Amino acid sequence: MFHWLEKHPFLFAVGVFITIAFAGLIEIVPNFAEASRPVIGTKPYSTLELAGRNVYIKNSCNACHSQLIRPFKAETDRYGHYSLSGEYAFDRPFLWGSKRTGPDLMRVGNYRTTDWHENHMKNPAAVVPGSIMPGYPWMFTNKADIDTAYAEQLTVAQFFAVPYNKPVPMKDGSTAVVKMGKSVAEAHALALEEAKKVAADMKDQDVKDAVARGEIPEIVALIAYLNSLK
Repeated sequence: MFHWLEKHPFLFAVGVFITIAFAGLIEIVPNFAEASRPVIGTKPYSTLELAGRNVYIKNSCNACHSQLIRPFKAETDRYGHYSLSGEYAFDRPFLWGSKRTGPDLMRVGNYRTTDWHENHMKNPAAVVPGSIMPGYPWMFTNKADIDTAYAEQLTVAQFFAVPYNKPVPMKDGSTAVVKMGKSVAEAHALALEEAKKVAADMKDQDVKDAVARGEIPEIVALIAYLNSLK
């Protein structure tokens, strides 16, 4: 059989193509099934969460942390339900990652608190003994870029029909509305309103004072983003 295929390279190439195509279909087709597209419970990022996501990317957090739980028992036992394709409907770009120096963060909002993130970003080794993660003290003084986050919201709402200002069904049967401001000033107001809720659970007085003055440190935006990962 192999000798025959070697003498007929065209048929051999066709056979290879069919085999690869079949394997690809097995991988792709299940993602179109209803069970893999959890429309319910998936909502777009708020202005503050999106600003925090940009902080996450800017500081290369995705270089050491993935956001993709694979369907293996060792992973689901540690991180929770494996990732479904529809859960990334509003992620641009995707942050799946391929390397885990640190744990996966796909559902970190389910088991870490604002207070935990605050202490961890200041001094990781004090929270997780033996951690090689560096501290990020500048996040407590740098200001989050709300303008860029709002510009991204306007873009995705216009070109990708992201459902801002519309009710989105949640897993508990309720609906949630993620507001997007009609102007830069309104976007800042919405982000600050959310930032105050995050800062209320933090201990750092300088951060609390900054939010009270109407400023939003990067750490507040980052924690808002991490808390949304569920």
